Amino acid sequence: MPHVSTDEPAMGEPRNCCREAEDSEYVPYGQRPETYIVPILFALIFVVGVLGNGTLVLIFVRNRNMRNIPNTYIFSLALGDLLVILTCVPFTSTVYTVESWPYGELICKLSECVKDVSIGVSVFTLTALSAERYCAIVNPMRRHAGTRLCTGSLTLVSAIGIWVLALLFAMPAAVFSYVKSYELEGTHNRTIQVCYPYPTEFGEAYVQVMVMLKFLAYYAIPLIIIAFFYILMAKHLEDSTRNMPGEAVTQAARQQSTQVRARKKVAKMVLAFVVIFILCFLPYHTFMLWFNFYPNSHDMYDDYWHVFRIVGFCLSFINSCINPIALYCVSRAFRKHYNRYLFCCCLSGERRMARNVSTCESSNTLVHFNSTFRRHDNDTVMTNFHLDKT
Repeated sequence: MPHVSTDEPAMGEPRNCCREAEDSEYVPYGQRPETYIVPILFALIFVVGVLGNGTLVLIFVRNRNMRNIPNTYIFSLALGDLLVILTCVPFTSTVYTVESWPYGELICKLSECVKDVSIGVSVFTLTALSAERYCAIVNPMRRHAGTRLCTGSLTLVSAIGIWVLALLFAMPAAVFSYVKSYELEGTHNRTIQVCYPYPTEFGEAYVQVMVMLKFLAYYAIPLIIIAFFYILMAKHLEDSTRNMPGEAVTQAARQQSTQVRARKKVAKMVLAFVVIFILCFLPYHTFMLWFNFYPNSHDMYDDYWHVFRIVGFCLSFINSCINPIALYCVSRAFRKHYNRYLFCCCLSGERRMARNVSTCESSNTLVHFNSTFRRHDNDTVMTNFHLDKT
């Protein structure tokens, strides 16, 4: 059965994105699977995202030895994800649950703006991380004592600049988003309200321009820059491996080689973040470009595209909670701190249990030793008594 699209799409897509065909029938929200699936998924996103990103922020704040250049960018990334989870997920999760936007215009503007800020912080930070990893691998000895302070200050300025740039890119959503009313045909002229980021008076051309700009600024151009840095990085590593000396390796060369290997691990971690970002936002941008630029997209919208749109909507928010999981898997240092802070209660219980078991085993060993010792003494006495009698 065709769906009449009154859903709020992912980050700025109009809720009534497809025209209701004359032979289509309105499907009440209570009969749609997404009404029950999406809120459950968003509840998981909220719990995992708050715990993961919150713990990541705590690790950075409470451990001075974790405050290096790449971790500063990762801290900024976690703040952006935590912001969108706390301010957007509770409200946006109702998009596929209720038919009409219930929170008013202020929350509508805040939600649309914060979502764009979070996307901007994520992709701009990944771009900066890729550039930083390239510089670190090309010149692994750059962070000596004389330049450490300067490099750290430059990193902080870059992180703040990323947030300022993301806020500037999100201004159109903050200014122009509003609550728009729609009349549902075939439902006794019932009116619903939706959170819509594109003013009607600007026309369809404005929607197409904004969709294309977001695709270029938040996806295509940053990924091209990231790919450029990683290609240069791979070429440099290949050349350095080919030119590596044989047995006569100096101490400085050994140290440089060790630092390069350590930086390669961080580069792989950043690459994992980039791949996750690509996969999470590819369906969203694919749908937005298809729907707004393909001539017959309104007529071709069917159950397949309806499901595709919901998948893109959910994946765009899953990206905000999956980075800490990836970091836990690929980084031993972060995994140690995650186990310390996030699983401290479980680990404390396990330590107490292990301590009790160890104490019991020690006590049993001591009792066994004392028993054996007494038995040995008794046997000795009996033997001596027997010898005396003979």
